[in-house]
Amino acid sequence: MIRVDSAARTFGEVSVLEDIDLRVDPGEFVALVGPNGAGKTTLLRVINGLLDPDEGEVTLDGDPLSELSSRAVSRRLATVPQDTHVGFSFRAEEIIEMGRTPHRSRLDWSDDGDPVEAALERTETTHLRDRRVDDLSGGERQRVLLARALAQEPDALLLDEPTASLDINHQVRVLNLVADLVEEGRAALAAIHDLDLAARFCDRLVLLHDGTIAAQGPPETVLRDSQLADAFETETAVTRNPVTGTPTVAALSDRPDRDSHVHVAGGGEPGVEAVRSLWKAGFDVTAGPVPAGDAVVSLCDQLYIEVTTAPAFRQPGEALDDALTNARAAEAVVVTDGPGGQLVAEATDSTVQVRAEGHGSVAARVDGGRVDDTAVPALVTAVTEQLDGGIRSNSPGKNAPHK
Repeated sequence: MIRVDSAARTFGEVSVLEDIDLRVDPGEFVALVGPNGAGKTTLLRVINGLLDPDEGEVTLDGDPLSELSSRAVSRRLATVPQDTHVGFSFRAEEIIEMGRTPHRSRLDWSDDGDPVEAALERTETTHLRDRRVDDLSGGERQRVLLARALAQEPDALLLDEPTASLDINHQVRVLNLVADLVEEGRAALAAIHDLDLAARFCDRLVLLHDGTIAAQGPPETVLRDSQLADAFETETAVTRNPVTGTPTVAALSDRPDRDSHVHVAGGGEPGVEAVRSLWKAGFDVTAGPVPAGDAVVSLCDQLYIEVTTAPAFRQPGEALDDALTNARAAEAVVVTDGPGGQLVAEATDSTVQVRAEGHGSVAARVDGGRVDDTAVPALVTAVTEQLDGGIRSNSPGKNAPHK
């Protein structure tokens, strides 16, 4: 349906799009994702004919866009813009009726209201039909413009940030509607900032960066930490949403580099809190032994932390030996009351230990002597104070291999 071959576009001396190859077939919902300024809106404007490519070609059903009249393009392709401003105080229904313009001749303006009524119903805007568009909220105007696009009865939809002005309820409803239209055989291409929504509703993602396609494919193959880091210039953690089963992306703030290795022994909730707190604070963290399936394993996988696992309900065995290698190489060991923690504690008396106990409390222990109890949020402080207090010399040090 929609095909873009080697398209490029510049504004003055600035290259905005370069060597873009893209195809969107009927029955496919594709999202353009990427940072601000990546070229998403420009690409949509090239596809709908508002901008001519400097190089390359856009075709609709095999017909070059440059050879089609604007009326012919509008019969095949409808656009929902990001800017919802309307220059005149039309009623919402009048805005939606404008979607019928490509299907009417100059002499025939007979009423063909069925598509308009269908668009009102599908976008849940029937109650807005008599209201002036400048009296509507941004989200309501967004839905009215979507209804106008549906009234065109196009084969394909282009949507520029269709959920930007919507609350979470209507975000899901609008994208569900687009997904339903795609199931009916239409093609849809949408620029979507929200990576989680794009992964949840779209069949394929196209990641744009500096005007080029950095990656494209199913959400699982595009939403990878390394690719997102290059495009968005920030560290991310990509996990799987337990409800939707689709990737979810968390942007992470910059971490300090403490240049110290801390090992977390034991699992369960205390282990999760310890790993998360120490990792966020910039420590080089390892963990284990923990039973396979423990929450610590999941967290470590998400953060690319080395973790030693053992079969559940069995003695750790070889896993304990591997964990002890990391623990003895660490400058501090955090021992939780979860599985495996005590075994490591008994074998690493010479290192700094910060014991994470039940109900969110921790206590530091140096060479067998306990020091002040504190709360889990102060775990980082407890570890740091022990390391900065000269206890580093009791351990093999940060240069010992552990990965």
